[in-house]
Order: sequence, then structure tokens, then C-alpha cells
Amino acid sequence: MEYIIISITAILVAALTLFSGFGLGSLLMPVFAIFFPVEIAIAATAVVHFANNIFKIILVGRGANIKIVALFALPAGAAAVGGALLLNYMSDVEPLLSYNLGSRICTITAARLVIAALIILFAFFELIPYLKRFSLGKKWIPIGGILSGFFGGLSGHQGALRTMFLVKLGMTKEVFVGTVVVSAVIVDIFRLSVYGMTFLKLESGALQSEGLLNLIIVGTIAAFLGSFIGSRLLKKVTMETIHAIVGIMLLLLGAALGLGVV
Repeated sequence: MEYIIISITAILVAALTLFSGFGLGSLLMPVFAIFFPVEIAIAATAVVHFANNIFKIILVGRGANIKIVALFALPAGAAAVGGALLLNYMSDVEPLLSYNLGSRICTITAARLVIAALIILFAFFELIPYLKRFSLGKKWIPIGGILSGFFGGLSGHQGALRTMFLVKLGMTKEVFVGTVVVSAVIVDIFRLSVYGMTFLKLESGALQSEGLLNLIIVGTIAAFLGSFIGSRLLKKVTMETIHAIVGIMLLLLGAALGLGVV
């Protein structure tokens, strides 16, 4: 069942994220969190996210604005290291609360609460008209990179801030999509380096026995398919509808994660 759930989610969300500027990490991570601890779910999602972004570079990366990538993604990569290290620290913190929901034990941890708050916060950037229009000038691009990278390392939710800082820079849709994809790959390289040296390395044996690697492979292939479909629909999709769908899903998933349900 987990293979079906992750595959369907990866296909749909990978297609969405090509248009919206974010989505794969935001929506796939809570699905992994159904089956694995939240910090492991973040790292597993990062692997799928990275592989899918490499594939998207092949599809749309040639349109990237390299100057903006350098201004945004290099500070973002450095900040992602700090966020990933903080996630590693928070993964050792004892649960705050456990309760029964029917036959299921739901656990609320500090990491879950922080990440749930981030998901809900970023959902507002998709649903509230003022925040959807909000953007900053070019001089703020490195600051936007730092904020986006830090939260990308901490929770995987970097795309909403990235979109806020980059979407109003006068780029065409094709240049914007290419710039976002290349920037995301740079952040993924930095944060995956930290994940690999911390909790993924320490729990590699247990993760193998629980089938995480197989799920990552399945999720990656499904994400490739979704990105390919999205690239064919790039010029036909209504952005307002996509943002509304992503925002609503983020709110629901954020609430479920904060309550310890997923």
C-alpha cells in the first residue's frame, strides 16, 4: 500500500511543483512521515527531490538565469547546512505528548510541531491574496536565499520563500522555472551532505530492513513521470488553480502533522 500512496503522490505533486515553484518536498514529506520518523521522512524526500530536480534540469534547466542562481542559491546552500544540523539536533529530543486515536498511538514531537507550523505558514503564501502578491527587490535576493535554504534544510519547505523572492523579478515563466530548479539542486546538495553524515548514516541498517530505499526509488521514478507530464503542460495550466490546491493541501497536512496523526 505504501508504494501505491507514495507513487500517486509523487506523480501528482511533481507535476504541480513544476508550475508552482514548490510542492514536491512540501507534500511528499508528510506521506513518507506516515511510514517513517519525521526526520527520516525529510531526508528521504530530499533524495527524491534532488533526483527529480536533476531530471527537471534536463527538461527545463537551460532557461535558468545564472546570475540570479548565484545570488540566491549559494547563500541558500550554506544556510541549508545550518537548518539540517538543527533538524539532526531536534531529532534526539523526547516526544512532547502521545495519545491514542482509536487503535493508533499518535506522537507529538518538537520537530513535528516546528515543521507543521512551517507547512501552515507557507500555505498562507498560497491562499492569502496579499501574501501571494508579496515580493521583494533584487537587493533582497541573498537574504531570501538564506531564509529559503535554512528552512529547506530544517523541514524541506524552501519553495514558498524561494517563489516569494524570485517571482517578481521580471523573468518569463520558462526562465523562472529553470532558475528555481537549478537553485533547488544546489540546496539539495548541501542538505543531503548533512543528512548523509547524521541520522541517515546512523540508521542505515534499520532503514534498509524497513524498505525505505525501495520506496525512495519508486518515489523517484514516479516523480520523473510527473515532471515529464508537467513539462508538457507548462504553457496550458492556470496558476491560480494550482496555488489554491497546493495551499489547501498544505493546511490539511500541516494540521495532521502537528497533531501527530502523520
